[in-house]
Amino acid sequence: MIPLPLARIAEITSGALSGMADPRAVVRGPVVIDSRAVEPGSLFVAIRGARVDGHDFAAQAIRAGAVAVLASRPVEGPAVIVPDTAAALAELAAAQARTLSKATVIGVTGSAGKTSTKDLLARLTGRIGSTIAPVGSFNNELGHPLTVLRADLDTRFMVLELAARNIGHIKDLTRIAPPQIGVVLNVGTAHLGVFGGKEAIAKAKGELVEALPRSGVAVLNADDPLVRGMASRTDARVTYFGRGESAAIRAEGVVVDARGRASFTLRTPSGAAHVSLQLYGAHAVENALAAAAAGYELGLPVATIAEELSEATPRSRWRMEVTDRADGVTVVNDAYNANPDSMRAAFEAFEVLGKGRRRFAVIAALRELGEDGPALNAELGRLAGGAGLAGLIVAGPDAGPVLEGAHAAAQQGAQHGVQQGGGVPLPGAPVPGPQAPAGPAQPLPGPHAPGPQTAGPQTAGLPAPGPQGAGWHGPDAGVMPQPVPGQGWQGPPAPPVGGPPGGYYGQPTRIVHVPDAEAAAAELAAWLRPGDAVLIKGPRAMGLERTAELVLGGAPQ
Repeated sequence: MIPLPLARIAEITSGALSGMADPRAVVRGPVVIDSRAVEPGSLFVAIRGARVDGHDFAAQAIRAGAVAVLASRPVEGPAVIVPDTAAALAELAAAQARTLSKATVIGVTGSAGKTSTKDLLARLTGRIGSTIAPVGSFNNELGHPLTVLRADLDTRFMVLELAARNIGHIKDLTRIAPPQIGVVLNVGTAHLGVFGGKEAIAKAKGELVEALPRSGVAVLNADDPLVRGMASRTDARVTYFGRGESAAIRAEGVVVDARGRASFTLRTPSGAAHVSLQLYGAHAVENALAAAAAGYELGLPVATIAEELSEATPRSRWRMEVTDRADGVTVVNDAYNANPDSMRAAFEAFEVLGKGRRRFAVIAALRELGEDGPALNAELGRLAGGAGLAGLIVAGPDAGPVLEGAHAAAQQGAQHGVQQGGGVPLPGAPVPGPQAPAGPAQPLPGPHAPGPQTAGPQTAGLPAPGPQGAGWHGPDAGVMPQPVPGQGWQGPPAPPVGGPPGGYYGQPTRIVHVPDAEAAAAELAAWLRPGDAVLIKGPRAMGLERTAELVLGGAPQ
């Protein structure tokens, strides 16, 4: 932050000093809205929320070293009193941004991939000069100005993530820090219920390119018709990224490895270079291309762009984090948030990463989808139920449509498997590849009726968990993964190419409904065996990152 005396902060925010505040006292540290983040020299902004009022923590902030509190009512300690602290925060950030004439502001928006693209682009701009970017997904009316206020006179680039929950939100954010480059990734179904349709979402996302000056650059996804159509809404120069020939910055020869990481040739107007991403999922290609296009417009050589993209690892938590437990169980934590588009992308990546292994997933009903919510959640259920999983856990409320769709897809897949002669290895059947010394086969549990149960989680499809402590012996019971020297854990053999859809080896997917993230972790603990893979993904409000933390914390040592 650029140091400011309290008198100047009061002037910018149209506030009044209170509580014996010294007008000459200088704020040098960060501007924060969490009293726990206060450092000596900070300005603490008291935000009144639905459940917590920041004013109640003003004295704590002062004791921790805050110079003053930006407040909407008198508090214990020096303060700048304003009518609306969120509005005052925006005014303060806008004033700071106006003083940074040498800084280039780059805005990134889209229905999915904003944070990952922002992280990649910040890595590229960091090769040129000092860069400020949001921590995680600070992209709304509070996080955006807080990020801007982290800049100082040495800042060369501000890579900012802009979110919209309604028409006009992005326009308001661009007034705080007017962008010179605007990147639009896609128009999907996130917040569909709030906006009412994809055209309205496109209208909101397009406010970013409308804010660009004639001297600026709009970086648009050529493969998304709604994004490509935004070219007519800006006076700025337009450059396209994508996979098609019409894109100036494009990916050619995309190949995805066994861990779900993509490599491709990055083609630009001035040459090409090879990129091997360490990020998981084929959808990471589009994010990398968007960052590459903005980096190219800033003058970075294609070889440098390719090098940085190839070395990049996830910076923001809970976005396709892939962790291997000591016993060979792979946990894919993509729990930060979810919408129909990102769910499809995650399952596509998980299908590649978990090929030839027993796969499980933990999901939750999607939110903010309006009147389309039931249909889209049923579609999510069909996606998960038909993904060839051994088990599916649906956590939290409003799960009815997800469960219905999952049951329908799982039963359809199982019926198709029976018709095609699909099945599972019998307990004790020989498995190709190196095996551990033979031992007694683990018997399958006794008969268990499909459908909802009278006690415990609602289940359908496969047998119930065995006795306490025995875990769940699924359709491949007796076929335990075996360690192979130099290769780690070797899963059971993959179904034949072109085999039946449905659950693992053609069996119906076991489907369970649990109340929360902790219950999901407990259920998984009974199911997982060495060599399995699990995907954890749901809307932010469900907090499924807790499921991942518990599953990883329970790994055998």
